[in-house]
Amino acid sequence: MRVLEADGEVRVRVVADAEMAAAHLEYAEVEGTTDVLTFDMSEPNADGTRMELDVDVLACLDEAGRQAERRGHPVRCELLLYVVHGVLHCLGFDDHDDEEYARMHAEEDRVLEAIGVGSVFGGASGGVSGAGATGEGPR
Repeated sequence: MRVLEADGEVRVRVVADAEMAAAHLEYAEVEGTTDVLTFDMSEPNADGTRMELDVDVLACLDEAGRQAERRGHPVRCELLLYVVHGVLHCLGFDDHDDEEYARMHAEEDRVLEAIGVGSVFGGASGGVSGAGATGEGPR
């Protein structure tokens, strides 16, 4: 079953708050933990298009635990949300304004429903807004 129009490789490393906070500071120059950091290692073709995904995802288990409890679903579902969120960023999705935010999170839920997990981001509470570092979920 093909859910996304993308081929390639996605590597995921699950870490605790301390390691995530260190990575958040090193790579984003932001203090404190966050839910997910994504590193797009893909190289574009000569015409600027992407040939294949090559993605590293750093997902925070502690933040996933807090969000899963708040949203009322298993931690594994929250971690899957973080991975999908990171991959979608690499496919050109963004969440920096309200319209893009809604589009990206609708696509997250579509992907998670297609693989049998169900709606995670908006499923438990009807949707939330805000950034992971504030405990509100991927943004």
